[in-house]
Amino acid sequence: MSPEAASRIAHDLVKNVSSVFRGKEQAVRWTVASAIARGHVLLEDVPGVGKTTLALALARSLGLSFQRVQFTSDLLPGDIVGVSVFSQSRETFTFRPGPIFNGLILADEINRTTPRTQSALLEAMSEGRVSVDDHTYDLPDPFLVIATQNPLDHHGTYPLPESQLDRFMMRLSIGYPRRDVERAIIMERGMIEPVQALEAVCSSDELRAVQSMAARVRVEESLVDYVLEVVERTRAHDQIRVGVSTRGVLAMMRGVRAVALMEGRTFAVPDDARELFVPTLAHRLSMTSGGQDRGRSEALIESIVASVPVPT
Repeated sequence: MSPEAASRIAHDLVKNVSSVFRGKEQAVRWTVASAIARGHVLLEDVPGVGKTTLALALARSLGLSFQRVQFTSDLLPGDIVGVSVFSQSRETFTFRPGPIFNGLILADEINRTTPRTQSALLEAMSEGRVSVDDHTYDLPDPFLVIATQNPLDHHGTYPLPESQLDRFMMRLSIGYPRRDVERAIIMERGMIEPVQALEAVCSSDELRAVQSMAARVRVEESLVDYVLEVVERTRAHDQIRVGVSTRGVLAMMRGVRAVALMEGRTFAVPDDARELFVPTLAHRLSMTSGGQDRGRSEALIESIVASVPVPT
């Protein structure tokens, strides 16, 4: 596959998803970039702005099986990864796979379930496999998790700790659509959801080929030093208790390579990094005042990036 072909596939994905998820091309672009970079996405926004539509549209565009899991306080790890069930006729245990054995999982309101259940999902995201009763089962490839949480409703929630947030490549906010876009959505929406009519524009084999090509995109040492300078300043900042981890840097660089390939290049440039600093790094910061503050962490990343000279 050529870089031009990979770029065309990426742009076809963005266009296809955007045809039913209108007015939010940036969020769509970054979600597609995460899929190409083998990363997972945390959508942090109020209910009703289209998080499920975005996830389902991406799954259909990629031709992946899709499963939405509503996270609640009584959800158990086995409800996600699966359980071993005893068969009396065979007199043995057989594994009954859980919803995680789908190509794309929508983990809806992930902060409403217990840390134990959160960990079961997040460990599977990190390792690409699950272990049940001393047996290990590989997850599908490709495999993508899109998790959601409402930043305004904290009653009865279990906030994700920094170590778990770190497993998401990007944290995105969708926001409300512009008035003209919302009007068009209302006028065009009939009894059938447009997303149900979406056709796949990329096969699993093609996505794996694009992912493999993205991993080989060249990154110059000067660009790595530029990113590391930003990262090191998050670790030394007096308003930041915990800065960006090495895992966070590696995740960002995978995203940088994916964005470069989406533009048809086999090499990354500083603008690729500048595009991704906020969505890939801000959620990894812990403030000295304690907890997560989305607006503040994003503003700090923007301030730090502005203070670092761009390599030429």
